[in-house]
Amino acid sequence: MRTGSEPATARSALRARLWLSLLGLVWAIAGTVAFALVGRPGWAAAFGALWLIITIDLAMILRHIRQGPHYQPGRDVPPYRPPDPRL
Repeated sequence: MRTGSEPATARSALRARLWLSLLGLVWAIAGTVAFALVGRPGWAAAFGALWLIITIDLAMILRHIRQGPHYQPGRDVPPYRPPDPRL
């Protein structure tokens, strides 16, 4: 049932984000190395910047996972109660 409060109470699929970020990290590292080896410093720098962004995102994802069920709810955690419109 939709309550209209979904954006405020949305939950992130952190484990899916973790695996997708790891896949992106592998591609960013491979791209950085490949472009550095073929002599394309601009592309290597772009992939290096992407590597840095993905690493920061991975750190945030792992931090949220380690914070426990509030940020990574399991099947035993009930959904958030919708906000009371009277307040």
